Amino acid sequence: MHGAFAGAWCWDEYFLPYFAARGYDAWAVDLRGHGAGAMVDDFASVDDYVADVLCAATDIGERPVLLGHSMGAIVVQRALSRLQAAAMALLAPVPLQGLLGSSLRLAANCPETFNEMNKLQFSPASPTSPDLLARAIFSPHLPAVAVRRHLRRMQPESHRALYDLSWPQHFLIARSAIPVRVFGAGDDQLFPPQAIEETARLHGAVTEIIPDLAHAMMLDANWEHAAERVADWLEELQA
Repeated sequence: MHGAFAGAWCWDEYFLPYFAARGYDAWAVDLRGHGAGAMVDDFASVDDYVADVLCAATDIGERPVLLGHSMGAIVVQRALSRLQAAAMALLAPVPLQGLLGSSLRLAANCPETFNEMNKLQFSPASPTSPDLLARAIFSPHLPAVAVRRHLRRMQPESHRALYDLSWPQHFLIARSAIPVRVFGAGDDQLFPPQAIEETARLHGAVTEIIPDLAHAMMLDANWEHAAERVADWLEELQA
């Protein structure tokens, strides 16, 4: 499941072809208010996004492996108590403490980047600095042309969903009874490794911090490192 400001397109670029080539049936879902031509639904809650996941799982008709990035990692964790899944992989998940702490840390350490992210949310028509936004979500290895292409497709997120994510998530997420693996990005400027490890501890899962990757793990220059680790883990489960 995609994260905030994105859509199913973030998986289309690399992950879907990669997993198809490794023999997996893979689907990417646009949460309501996301995707090409969609109007942002400012009243859409995280519970609404969970309902979208449940609907998609019903359409698939078999026990899926859930893959969630950032906000999408919270969504699939909260959906897990209401659907039967085979396994769950979380990429750079929003911390269990919520977004508020991460936002305050970004504002204190990188105020210019924090301002640019706010402009993406509140003033999407205003010019933004690709360099500043790129520092928050991409590594320096990603070519500028790719950064601009990805940023052009990003969109404001539901205000209600961001509000829901600002607060602690512990009481809304149950410890999983299925295999879980949590993957963090070594160069993530938003969510530090200790926050990633807290999510893993909740599920009794292993944490893997993948070097040379920033927050947008599925789009970064070394995206294949993340895709390979997820696929290798799934194959380990089948062995």
